[in-house]
Amino acid sequence: MKNHVRDLRMQYDLSQDALAEKVGVSRQTIISLEKGKYNPSIMLAFKLARVFRCQIEDLFIYEEENS
Repeated sequence: MKNHVRDLRMQYDLSQDALAEKVGVSRQTIISLEKGKYNPSIMLAFKLARVFRCQIEDLFIYEEENS
């Protein structure tokens, strides 16, 4: 799943550590999320959206898998 986490984190001038602390995860989770290697839980998605003052749909781009 693609996302705008890195772009918004930079816009808000937050380090990966600072963002991780705000949402209660490790820095490694933020790194994996930004690289698109980790899909967040719904709770984490809500926490990130709250930090960035946006809707979840504005933060994450859902792409259907081709079957």
